[in-house]
Amino acid sequence: MSAIDAGALNARELRSADRRHRMFLFGSGLPALLLVLVTFVLPIGWLFWLSLFDADGQLTIQNYTRLLEPIYVLTFVQTFKIAVIVTVVCVLIGYPYAYFMTKGPHWLASLAMGVLLVSLWTSLLVRTYAWLIILQRRGMANDLLMALGITDVPLSLVHNLTGTVIGMVHIMLPFMILPLYAAMKSIDPIYNQAAAAFGASPARAFRDVFLPLSLPGLAAGATLVFVITLGFYVTPALLGGGKVQMISMRIESDVSMYANWGAASSLGVVLLIATLLMLFIVKKGAGFSRRSE
Repeated sequence: MSAIDAGALNARELRSADRRHRMFLFGSGLPALLLVLVTFVLPIGWLFWLSLFDADGQLTIQNYTRLLEPIYVLTFVQTFKIAVIVTVVCVLIGYPYAYFMTKGPHWLASLAMGVLLVSLWTSLLVRTYAWLIILQRRGMANDLLMALGITDVPLSLVHNLTGTVIGMVHIMLPFMILPLYAAMKSIDPIYNQAAAAFGASPARAFRDVFLPLSLPGLAAGATLVFVITLGFYVTPALLGGGKVQMISMRIESDVSMYANWGAASSLGVVLLIATLLMLFIVKKGAGFSRRSE
């Protein structure tokens, strides 16, 4: 057999092995693809289909045009406003917390991680009711504020935006801290040591070296917090006292009170599109920052 024939045979064998490998990957991934199709794609498609019909079953776009009414516009504005506030507060609290877990003494870092995990493992409903008790007019928070002389009368800390934000920040903090902690732990200490060797102060080493390297974790945590916050229902319903309306609560009322699945579905579709748009913007921003480095 000539060298050319042997080369052609080897090429055919390589192509055959590549096809078998692809078939194996397709076969092993098929159950996951079917699961995603059944649990995500089909429900979203059905949601979009329902949004095109009114309460009488007539094909219409009224479910979308009515979202331009002031009450729905205000609901969307308030939902995104709360999501932004919660995300910003989680960043301000979560970044120092994750930094301490990374750089602090081992036993204190372990204790901080334990506190974080206990909070994460506790039921969302239990944590929300706990804040309802703490923030009420005769709760622990107001008793402490009056005992310290900060205020003479109980403050209104619950059944409003303040209580809603406090409860949501507490619930979402682990989702901010854990990605940050993972990103910070992956940063090699030699970078800070190199910056110090070239005369950088600890503050400048943090600003110019550590902070940029931790930004992927910050972006991941902020995106996770923002997206999950958009769909919150239990916490704003309990701590908001009916004064804080989010999109999820409007969806629930359209279904339970008016049995209007089309109206509720249109809200869900718009919220999904807004969430996907947010993820797209974050992805593009991350790609741009990588190219500019």
